[in-house]
Amino acid sequence: MKIGVISSFILAAALSGATLAAETDTIGTKESWLKDGEKAIADRVAVKVNEKRAKNVILFVGDGMGISTLTAARILEGQLRGESGEENYLSFERFPYTALVKTYNVDAQVADSAGTASALNTGMKTRIGVINTPPTQNQKECAPDTFTAVTPLAYYAEKVGMSTGIVSTARLTHATPAAVYAHSPMRDWEADSEVPDDAKAAGCRDIAQQILDPMMGDGLEVALGGGRRNFVPEGDKKGKRADGRDITAEWTKTAKNARYVETAEELRNVDLGSTDRLLGLFSSSHMDFHADHSAEQPELAEMTETAINMLSKNENGFYLMVEGGRIDHGHHGGSAYNALNDAVALSAAVRKAAEMVDLDETLILVTADHSHVFTMAGYPQRGNPIFGIVKEPVTGEVSLMGDGKPYTTLGYNNGPGAVPGDRPVLTDEITTDPKFLQQSLIPRSSETHGGEDVALFGIGPWAHLVRGTMEQNVVFHIMDHALGLRERAAAE
Repeated sequence: MKIGVISSFILAAALSGATLAAETDTIGTKESWLKDGEKAIADRVAVKVNEKRAKNVILFVGDGMGISTLTAARILEGQLRGESGEENYLSFERFPYTALVKTYNVDAQVADSAGTASALNTGMKTRIGVINTPPTQNQKECAPDTFTAVTPLAYYAEKVGMSTGIVSTARLTHATPAAVYAHSPMRDWEADSEVPDDAKAAGCRDIAQQILDPMMGDGLEVALGGGRRNFVPEGDKKGKRADGRDITAEWTKTAKNARYVETAEELRNVDLGSTDRLLGLFSSSHMDFHADHSAEQPELAEMTETAINMLSKNENGFYLMVEGGRIDHGHHGGSAYNALNDAVALSAAVRKAAEMVDLDETLILVTADHSHVFTMAGYPQRGNPIFGIVKEPVTGEVSLMGDGKPYTTLGYNNGPGAVPGDRPVLTDEITTDPKFLQQSLIPRSSETHGGEDVALFGIGPWAHLVRGTMEQNVVFHIMDHALGLRERAAAE
């Protein structure tokens, strides 16, 4: 791997999760903190701007990975290594460029994944609940140009001869991965059985079948994730398709050497050198949470590695979007345990990608589609177990709230962890149980998204455009500019 425009020190730290502080204690000295600060400035000064045209772009999306999730996942990753955690950096947090991204939809102050993923992939903001349709088109409204009015980045990439791919731990027909290849005025129309008859009559198609579309080229080269049920027929196949189509079988007929796999072992046995197109559907719905995933399912980092190996065969370059989709689902379920472990898994996938590619020619961006109403609160001591109850910094004693009971560092504004009446007395044994739901203020069966800005991290060609506070659709334009993509597509 070539180091390119980033200093070897920063890159090594980014890939290893290492910290600047050389001391093993958590306090340090005035000399060590000053030295570390000076080193941080020197490393920033050493970074050189790379204005080469990018050959490849990889967009990582941590679904629901807001700022508080980043902080808590950073601590968890460090604590999993036996450290206090706060000094740790997730792999991408040491990338040289960072920005804040505004996530609202054109008709919603707090966004959903469909509208936000559409902004990331098309360069325009749109409505809540829709996949790659114009902001003027209403939800559930099938227009004559539904499938042509908006062009996702992957379509332009296909047109200029690049390879394209998606990886997700969610269903591949779910909102974020669907935004790479599909168009739909309703995100829930994942299988044909979910599309109303009047919408079908107006020309709307379900999301799953669109994974076969050529996308102005020859279509996706690789697609790995969950959601098998939306691609196979009802009955023995245990699918949701009422039209009798088996999209997985149709995929294998799209090219001479197209493959379809359903398990981690099958994925590992694929000869990528002789495979032109690869579809992997490793679960009926979403894939398992990382913390308790089945051995039959590949981890996010393994799917990322496979996708990069597949796509790198094309000398014209590639566009790959990788989603850590279950961070979002952990939060919706009020489980910080599941959400944060999946965020750590995303960090591992980014680390794997950065190790595999030439960062002098590959732009890597890491962001989130939206945040969650997830908080870190109180005054816990340094190194306090991230899932534990709060203990005071000076005394180490359990901190009590106004009701005289302990509380956790992590919590939610709303969600299934709301407690009717008096709160129970919490202990570390209770709160560190993987099944524990952090307490919330407002009872809801599913916790909601948050509306604050999310972070964007960048490394590689034109990553210096990642700065300041930007609208979410600008992320598309950074990728487009780095690749010179629409200009090249127009010349075709």
